[in-house]
Amino acid sequence: MASLLFATVSASSGLLAADRPNIVVILADDLGYGDLSCLNSDSKLTTPNWDRLSREGMTYLDAHTPSAVCTPTRYGLLTGRYCWRSKLKSGVLGGLSPRLIEPGRETMASFLQSRGYHTGCVGKWHLGMEWVVLPGKSVTELSIEPRDQVFNVDYSQPVSNGPLSVGFDEYFGISASLDMVPYAYLRNDRLTAAPTEDRGFLMMHGREDGPTTRQGPAAPGFDAASVLPDLAREAVDFLERAAKDDRRPFFLYVPLASPHTPILPTAEWQGRSGLNPYGDFVLQTDWAVGEILATLDRLGISDSTLVVATSDNGCSPQAQFPELLERGHNPNFVFRGHKADLYEGGHRVPFLVRWPGHVPAGASSRSLVCLTDVFATVADVLGEALTDATAEDSFSFASTWSDASASPRKLLVSHSIDGSFAIRDKTWKLLLCPGSGGWSEPRPNRDDTSEGPLIQLFDLVKDIGETRNVQAEQPEIVSRLIAELEQIAESGRSRPGERQSNTTPVDIWAAGKRAHQPVARPRRPLP
Repeated sequence: MASLLFATVSASSGLLAADRPNIVVILADDLGYGDLSCLNSDSKLTTPNWDRLSREGMTYLDAHTPSAVCTPTRYGLLTGRYCWRSKLKSGVLGGLSPRLIEPGRETMASFLQSRGYHTGCVGKWHLGMEWVVLPGKSVTELSIEPRDQVFNVDYSQPVSNGPLSVGFDEYFGISASLDMVPYAYLRNDRLTAAPTEDRGFLMMHGREDGPTTRQGPAAPGFDAASVLPDLAREAVDFLERAAKDDRRPFFLYVPLASPHTPILPTAEWQGRSGLNPYGDFVLQTDWAVGEILATLDRLGISDSTLVVATSDNGCSPQAQFPELLERGHNPNFVFRGHKADLYEGGHRVPFLVRWPGHVPAGASSRSLVCLTDVFATVADVLGEALTDATAEDSFSFASTWSDASASPRKLLVSHSIDGSFAIRDKTWKLLLCPGSGGWSEPRPNRDDTSEGPLIQLFDLVKDIGETRNVQAEQPEIVSRLIAELEQIAESGRSRPGERQSNTTPVDIWAAGKRAHQPVARPRRPLP
């Protein structure tokens, strides 16, 4: 009993240095809540390795990304801070964009590195880095670079202000999403091969007449279908090397590039799901998770490793929803909307945590959790206090390991691809826009919402599908939620502490107002 009490994590006690856990954070890309068989009994997919984490750890049923798209969620995970406080107010970065994380800002990696951890990142970065731009040329800073910029970089030169500048000792992966240039691997601060070719890839296996990724610089021999197995191999290699160092624990961040587009399962996985290539790619992504878990087992360090596995947003319509639904599979479960949206399908995601002896096996929690909360939880595990200027929107969920009903996070702010805001308080969810804020109907600047209210209010207990807007019936709830959101935006933080002044101004109404009238504009590729 004494040893069990000693193992209980609390911010006041922490752990002895010898008991500091290794930490592995796995971030799938565009994986839906309904894709996992441990979360969706009606799933047509079987995901044994995600299911193993659920069986051996805690499953969070009300977990969310801070944004419904890639870059801002990754910023939030690593910094513990909502990305809309940064200069990126909507959309995502491109593969050539400069670094988004501000100079001097603490990240989970730099926090752990300064406390003796060996830190590594393997996978999709998508938070910007400084490429050497050719004289007289330029690259877009806060959006995906257009075709006429993709060769504006001297790819023979090392990059700066990438993963190594924010606390990682080593890095292997790709600069952004796998449908963005350059199509080449980075190891630490250099490309492993010069991208001397000009190529793109099918967006989905077998769809020869379908769309392709953005065309641009590619390294000879670079194959998009090989990225997932290559990342799995590199993650295993990091674990094998790090485990040999018994003087310090390690932190491995694995932001996978799948099952995001291009949806290209390798030959041995093609047709496995009986659904379509997206289903096959989900199964291969589950395999990659299994490679990491099997390596921890083989090295005898599973019991001393805290594993967090989640997704960066809901499933994308690039998965071909009509095909999947026809076969009885809904990647976004019972939730409305999908990737890019403020509706639940855009940001409610799988979130599984395993740490044998500390996190109860086979448990589940309905506590409200956000990916920004991983930072504060890691600090809690180490018994370290966070400064007021660090992880301002992060709440430790370690208390849920001893009490699954604990609710350290009271409010959740969600953000969509067009910059629209939503706020959640217990059962109530308020959207400050007349539609999805993303890619599902009603779509901002595409669908006519002029006859409806500018805001939406849903009771998620009575209406998890967000089908009935009750804002006109609950004016007091609406006013209270607006005031709460304004306070969070204005103070520069949601975690208790001193007001922060190092945040750029935020207009919580701007995106919703812009979306209130339909505007004719050309379609853009989905990031």
